[in-house]
Amino acid sequence: MSERYRVYLSYVLICTIWGSTWLVIKIGLETMTPLIGAGLRFLVASTLLFALIIIRGVRVPWNRDERWFYLVVSLTSFSIPFALVYWGEQYIPSGLTSIIFAVYPFTVAVFSALFLPDEKITVWKISGIVLGFIGVFTIFSNDLTASDPHALWGMGAVLMSAIFQGYSVIVIKRHGHSIHPFVITFVPMLIGATILLSAGALFEDLSRIQFTPQALLAILYLGVFGSVVTFVSYFWLLKRVEAVFLSLTAFITPIIAVILGVLVLGEQLSSKIFAGTAFVLGGIAVANFAELIKYLKLHSHSGK
Repeated sequence: MSERYRVYLSYVLICTIWGSTWLVIKIGLETMTPLIGAGLRFLVASTLLFALIIIRGVRVPWNRDERWFYLVVSLTSFSIPFALVYWGEQYIPSGLTSIIFAVYPFTVAVFSALFLPDEKITVWKISGIVLGFIGVFTIFSNDLTASDPHALWGMGAVLMSAIFQGYSVIVIKRHGHSIHPFVITFVPMLIGATILLSAGALFEDLSRIQFTPQALLAILYLGVFGSVVTFVSYFWLLKRVEAVFLSLTAFITPIIAVILGVLVLGEQLSSKIFAGTAFVLGGIAVANFAELIKYLKLHSHSGK
């Protein structure tokens, strides 16, 4: 399989799996505390990644600069952002979570403009991001209300998570190009698991935790598929495509979540879903308009 098709396949895989994780997180939180739930997810993932690194004989760089890199990635991509998302989802609907997290491509665009001079922020990219955000907002416009008194804090937590993860992508893009995706995922995720589990043991009410079959399945699914498969694929892609293009997955995953709701839960499709999906897909096309034209010109010349 050519690398171009591997890029497409990885992109689709990330969107499909992450589209299901909002719902699975919500299910897991019914009998788990946020920090312990996120920590166990990453403990499962880092254990599997360690086995893969040993089996594949992947080198783990460990000089001073790389240790700092691992720590920064752990804090900005795993421990703090996921603590915020898990905590925030206790108080707001998953649809509202999707809308707020959809600011993620905006944060990536801003940080790219500041720290990645090779990745130009064009009018096409900004227009595409705006259209995509309108699409997500349209799809979940009925989920804007939250009755919990802590809802405002929950929304703020999800927003901060998007900002942290937007910055993390730029750090990895700038400094992680020579490190294997298994390692970029494993070391920061293991650090994140340690931080989250320690914080959960100190600050959460552990009597709330019940290891029901539902909770265990949620942890395993989020650990294996929602963490190992997706983050390794994401960091592999980050070496090959622009950060802003990759961040647009935040617009596609809510659509996948809606489709799963229809297929699994028997939810109804509405005109807002169709309209929102059209905006999202249109936004992705617009954001990549320049690249699409370049690709078409290249292939039209090669075909002559």
